[in-house]
Amino acid sequence: MELFFIGTGGGRINLLRRLRSTGGFRINGSLNIHVDPGPGALADGMRRHQDPLKLDAVIVTHHHIDHCNDAALMVEGMSHFGLKKGGILIGSKYVIEGNEKGDRGVDLYHQSLCDEVFTANPGKKKDFESKKGKFSLECIKAVHDSADAFGFKLKMDGKTIGYTSDTEFYKGMIDNYIGCDVLIVNTLKPSEDPYEGHMTAAQARDLIGKAGPKLAILNHLGMKMIMGKSKIIAKEMEDETGVKTIAATDGMRVQL
Repeated sequence: MELFFIGTGGGRINLLRRLRSTGGFRINGSLNIHVDPGPGALADGMRRHQDPLKLDAVIVTHHHIDHCNDAALMVEGMSHFGLKKGGILIGSKYVIEGNEKGDRGVDLYHQSLCDEVFTANPGKKKDFESKKGKFSLECIKAVHDSADAFGFKLKMDGKTIGYTSDTEFYKGMIDNYIGCDVLIVNTLKPSEDPYEGHMTAAQARDLIGKAGPKLAILNHLGMKMIMGKSKIIAKEMEDETGVKTIAATDGMRVQL
């Protein structure tokens, strides 16, 4: 099994300036799963040989454009150009069911192309299975300005992968992510530059050090993290926590 990072940038400025792609990442194993396919998921993914036709599931943790822009495109691939119903779509309530105005992250037509559509809520656990394999998903609380955003722990092929999505650090968060082989932490800001609804590097360090994954990956990096700091911060975290920590880069492949 491997993790493949198509796009590792975060934040509004990077979204439009594209110092990094915002295409999300894939979990490739007995099943292939695309997580948070924002802008660039298709174009940058294809350029890096991550074929959407080979997808089995798409997970969209909230409706913000840098996480869901290309979700319908991934469903088109998962359903073989929309000609063959297939695959699993997992999303927050806004993504799947929409808001009071009728806005949705993934439209009903594309939802109809999937074999299964699941609305994720914190605390929910569900097993998913297809002809190729199976995985289990535990949906975890996130504190973000998209109120129904969620993180998760995903178990597949004997590995447990944790992903915080976009969230502030909150009481009880550490316990939620104990037991991960890999913990992917969206770390938008350095320690000295907090921003509501997102994790700083200092908060990420506390989470990583106390949750104790075998490997931690800093992801969804904002401009100040991208501009020369992320590798240094990751090395400092590793030295302080004893947990192997790396800063994700576009095109990075991690074998598990």
